[in-house]
Amino acid sequence: MTRLPERKTVFGVVLDALTMNQVIARCVSAVTEDRRLTIGVVNAAKVVNMRADAALRQSVLDSDLVLADGQAVVWAARVLGHRVPERVAGIDLFTGLMAEGGRRGYRAYFLGATGEVLAGVLDEVRARYPGLAIAGSRDGYFAPEESAEVAAEIAASRADLLFLGITSPKKEIFIREWGERTGARIIHGVGGSFDVLAGRTRRAPLRWQRLGLEWLYRMLQEPLRLGPRYVRTNGRFLLLVVREWAGVRRRIEETT
Repeated sequence: MTRLPERKTVFGVVLDALTMNQVIARCVSAVTEDRRLTIGVVNAAKVVNMRADAALRQSVLDSDLVLADGQAVVWAARVLGHRVPERVAGIDLFTGLMAEGGRRGYRAYFLGATGEVLAGVLDEVRARYPGLAIAGSRDGYFAPEESAEVAAEIAASRADLLFLGITSPKKEIFIREWGERTGARIIHGVGGSFDVLAGRTRRAPLRWQRLGLEWLYRMLQEPLRLGPRYVRTNGRFLLLVVREWAGVRRRIEETT
C-alpha cells in the first residue's frame, strides 16, 4: 500500500497529519459515499499506555484516521522532524462534527457516561445543534457480553455519527470489535467530552490549551485522582521523546 504523504510514523504510531477542516471534510465525504470511517486520537498518556497494552495499541492502529489529540504529541512530532500542522483535539472534532452534522441533517447516536450526564449532553445538543437529529443514546455502563446488543441498537437507529463517551481502552476495543456492526459512517471515541458538554468538567481556557497545559488544568480539578497518573505518564512520554530523538540523531550521523 502506498503511504500517503500526510501520514507520519511517530513512536511506532502512524499519525494522520491533517488540519481540523481536512478531517471534517473527510468525514463528510465518508457519509456522502456511505463509507465507514473510524477515528482514533492519541495524547501523551495514550502513547505511553499503548506500549504496555497490546489491545489498546492494536485498536488505535486499526483506526482509519489517527489524530494528534494532545499538544505534546504535536510538539514531539515536530522535534522528531515530522510536519504535523496542528492539534486536532477529540472534543473539538466532536463539536465540529455536530455543527457540520446539524447543517447537513445528520443523525447522531451518543453512547457513554452515566444516565444523568448523558441527559445533560442531549439537552446541550438540542440547544446548540438543532439541525442534528438525535438517533438514540445509551449510557456506557454495559458488560462486554452486551456489546452485540448495543451495536444492534445503534444499527437500528440509522445513525450517521456515533460518539462514544467511554474511557480507554474500552471504547477502542468496542470500535474495533463492533464498529462495523453499528452501521454508523463516522465513529469517534470522545472520552471525557460528554462530561465537559454536560457541564460536569470545566475545560481549560484557550491560553492553557495553546501552551499544552490542558492536562495540568484537569489535574488541578482532580489532583488526588489525576495527579499520580499524569506525573507518571508525562515523565515516561518525555523519556520516549528523548530516546526517539537520540535515535534520529544517530541515524543522521551514520548517513553523513
